[in-house]
Amino acid sequence: MSSQDISEENLPSEQGSAHGAVEVADDPFADPGLPAHKPRIQDIDEKAARRSERTVAFLFTLSMLATIGFIASYVAFPVDKIVYIWPLGHVSALNFALGTTLGVALFCIGAGAVHWARTLMSDVEVADERHPIAAEPEVKAKVMADFRAGAEESQLGRRKLIRNTMFGALALVPLSGVVLLRDLGPLPEDKLRKTLWAKGKQLINMNTNEPLRPEDVAIGSLTFAMPEGLTEEDHNFNNEIAKAALMIVRIQPADIKDKRELEWSHEGIVAFSKICTHVGCPISLYEQQTHHVLCPCHQSTFDLSDGAKVIFGPAGHALPQLQIGVNDEGYLEALGDFEEPVGPSFFERG
Repeated sequence: MSSQDISEENLPSEQGSAHGAVEVADDPFADPGLPAHKPRIQDIDEKAARRSERTVAFLFTLSMLATIGFIASYVAFPVDKIVYIWPLGHVSALNFALGTTLGVALFCIGAGAVHWARTLMSDVEVADERHPIAAEPEVKAKVMADFRAGAEESQLGRRKLIRNTMFGALALVPLSGVVLLRDLGPLPEDKLRKTLWAKGKQLINMNTNEPLRPEDVAIGSLTFAMPEGLTEEDHNFNNEIAKAALMIVRIQPADIKDKRELEWSHEGIVAFSKICTHVGCPISLYEQQTHHVLCPCHQSTFDLSDGAKVIFGPAGHALPQLQIGVNDEGYLEALGDFEEPVGPSFFERG
């Protein structure tokens, strides 16, 4: 065949030469090569590129707002609030708000990244021949050069609006996980340091619901008391009543070893919290000869004649004492609240 017989269509195509075998006439299995690159509107129109940039920035900004909404929802919505949302029906307002805001935050980051890649990053396909697994110095240099070229083509340095909003979205999203750490336990605030006891509140016998007089408490007896003025709401809120649960014991003043305990008592009548300082079990076992009380859960033992100090068991602190006195009508009354938090130890009661 002479050179004159070779037509133009039989010559190797320029675009196919970069992809291995070239397309030739009458060869249906030949590699056609890469299609011709078609520029996007953003590649030739800076206004379109700016619009895409603003779109990506809007999605990243929306993600930041959704993350802030997640944190606000966690604080604002009570755990037990139920709302009706069609078509879901009755759902927890907190769970719905958390799921919606976190979903929007993550979706907007993903959508922003996809839109950025499809409209602004380079979309030119590059074919590269296979090479040995062991990287040669030339390959390493090429990889670094490709990385730098990719970073430049991503326009991360040029598109500052996208860069800044993306960093903001990525920085705020982890806060959602940090906020969820709150579920490791309730925030104590000052709730653990306050009970229903206050100065002037009479001691009410929990068995008779009558105010206690000093003569009602016999030596060696164990009496349980609660503060006066409890409402129906207080009775329903068992945590508050539990924190205020009190045990009353009468000891011969000469048997009281702790000086402050003696000063805070009335004629040998001492009042201590009924809640064990180990895990919060109610104490109900009293041995009148030794003045010891025993927690039935883990056998923590406290000496009521010596400031209710721990003498055995896993409890880490003495039982808090309530200072008591007698009012003008002859009834026992509290002279204040517990000075230390009642119940299990927390943060070493700091």
